[in-house]
Amino acid sequence: MAERVEQRLEDRIPELEQLERVGLFTRKEVRAVLRKASALEYKIQRRALRKEDFITYIQYEVNLLELIKKRRARIGYSFKKDEIEHSILHRVHCLFRRATGKWKVLVTSHLLCLRMNSFVLPIAALWIMAAKWEMETRLSSESARHLFLRALRFHPECPKLYQEYFRMELMNAEKQRKEKKVFEQAKMNLGEFSYPEEILNGEMARIIFRDAAQKIKGAEFHLAVLSIAKLFDFTQDLQKEILESLQTRYADDPLTWDYMARRELEMESKQSTEQTTKQMKITEMTQREERCSVVFEEAVGAVPTEDMWKCYITFCLERYNRKTNSQGLKQKRLERTLSVFNKAHESSLLSEALYKQWVQLLLESSQFEKATEVAAAATKRFSHSVETWQMRLQVLIQLKCDDVTQCFEEAIKHVKSQGALPLWTLWVEWSEATNSKEDTEALYQRSLQATTPAESTTMKEMYLDWTYRNGGYKKVKKVFTSLCENRPLSLDFFKKMIQIEKEQESCKMLHLREYYERALREFGSTGSVGWLQGVKSSPRQTRKLWEHSLASYEDVAGGPGGRLCFQIHFIANWTFMTIMKHYE
Repeated sequence: MAERVEQRLEDRIPELEQLERVGLFTRKEVRAVLRKASALEYKIQRRALRKEDFITYIQYEVNLLELIKKRRARIGYSFKKDEIEHSILHRVHCLFRRATGKWKVLVTSHLLCLRMNSFVLPIAALWIMAAKWEMETRLSSESARHLFLRALRFHPECPKLYQEYFRMELMNAEKQRKEKKVFEQAKMNLGEFSYPEEILNGEMARIIFRDAAQKIKGAEFHLAVLSIAKLFDFTQDLQKEILESLQTRYADDPLTWDYMARRELEMESKQSTEQTTKQMKITEMTQREERCSVVFEEAVGAVPTEDMWKCYITFCLERYNRKTNSQGLKQKRLERTLSVFNKAHESSLLSEALYKQWVQLLLESSQFEKATEVAAAATKRFSHSVETWQMRLQVLIQLKCDDVTQCFEEAIKHVKSQGALPLWTLWVEWSEATNSKEDTEALYQRSLQATTPAESTTMKEMYLDWTYRNGGYKKVKKVFTSLCENRPLSLDFFKKMIQIEKEQESCKMLHLREYYERALREFGSTGSVGWLQGVKSSPRQTRKLWEHSLASYEDVAGGPGGRLCFQIHFIANWTFMTIMKHYE
């Protein structure tokens, strides 16, 4: 396999050399292409082939062709196409042929004839790429239309295909309108050139939309094609039809109301654009935002759902976060946003995530008392949510309230033990900063009993670290010995204790050996000891360690062997000698 990959990479060298020589790619980019090609080649040379790997490879080569095309246009270089592009095209053709030979089932359902070759197109994106190439490179709208129609036979309910087909027809109409205008300005006889009014007015795009609207449900598609139609200045009637269809079919969809409300921001001002002062602009923007709010108020009354309130609040937050030099406009946006938050809360239609944004906004605006009330209301509604309790506790801690402990107790009662680890970590971290050592140690011991076995490993690591920082070496050894009897344990737990031992001036090899052996008993028989880093060879005491290992442990099924124990002792011994040499 490696030989074939190397051969294919060598075949790329001439084209890459040309790319670098003519200045299309730098040496660094050429090396990046080689690395990427090597990885892709290895994927398609494996025994268990996946069609996704072929698709990824083809997509990479097509993107490379597009990049080369843009680079050529930028520097104005149009030579050496036979040595560069043609070799890449040949490689793409080979990949397609190999894929169709492997997955013959796909040939019947995803077949596309491009010029003289047949290729597999298992995803809609490749159909779109092919049609785009026909439209932009070959300048053939008929071929692009033919490809889209064939693609829709295989993907009749693909929104993206309809959107790009819709865009292509509008682009074709715009192109023909420009051509006709040029001919008319030059007073040339159109003669054999035909420019049907239906094409020029975008009737083809209208037919595509009507057909798609029958098959694709949801306001998202209508909004997508409407945004495409807005890019062309001759589609006013088409935009009106799409908008009417949106309002008729999806009158209760929050996205419809969201669009209709935001549309007020785009309304042109009735005031004269001449001599417009800064204050006039602020007034106009304020009026536009107020009109948006009126539509949103109507929306939440007609469609009282959580999603509708989310759209309204998102709009308010976007406007509030926009930069402005007008403090009056900024204050109005803040008041509107807080008012909408409060109305959604009173309607019991405010989501958990929006409660967090509400609290954050209140804190930023220095409304601390209100922030505390909102956080309490959030935990009342989402009483089983760890994230909501965590948010409330962080607010109380930040504001240095007196009822933090009481709130922690309340949170632990409502939240299940599984998943409560963030609350316990927050509690002990707060206790370390505010409470006495005795209270903090009692809290650590309580957390070990309250959390699940899997989550208790994190608390043990934190307990060990805190004990060493506040109680010293002797204290941490007692805690370590005690915790070792309370399984499960984590690998980081032992690593932490080994690190603590290394930091001692009177580091003892016997202690290090003990910690390594404990770690071995927990993890050595179920996995490798690759986690033991920093191993270096040393001849000292190797024979004694070997004999001790063989005498202490037998090679029995399910247990660690003498060879493994020898490695453990060897590492412990080497660590001890390194530390002693450092202190010498």
